[in-house]
Amino acid sequence: MRFTDYSMNELTEISIGCAIEVHRALGPGLMESAYQECLLHELTTKSLNVEVEKQMPIVYKDLEINQGYRIDLLVEDTLVLELKTVEKFSPVHLAQILTYLRLGNYPVGLLINFNVELLKNGIKRVRL
Repeated sequence: MRFTDYSMNELTEISIGCAIEVHRALGPGLMESAYQECLLHELTTKSLNVEVEKQMPIVYKDLEINQGYRIDLLVEDTLVLELKTVEKFSPVHLAQILTYLRLGNYPVGLLINFNVELLKNGIKRVRL
């Protein structure tokens, strides 16, 4: 477990609040990268440490493989934010965030779909 000044519930609450703020301002229909940049701005204005496009290597025995797996946003080195702009989540999206949680030994992730009318309907909290 990583050290943070926030509890996991506080981090998820702040992150969801920031995502809602971005969605209220922009609405659905933009590219994922636009939401990512705006959400990064919101999170950093809350003085949170955020890594963008954090590379996630796969380790197989002694071999480390860098195959381009990247976490969209990693908040306080503990909360994975995986952003989407899709009609609806698919099993592949869930598998992707579960893989990131497992590979990085992170406890919780948020799958956030900005392509919805009301953002609370586009958020899924995921745990291992």
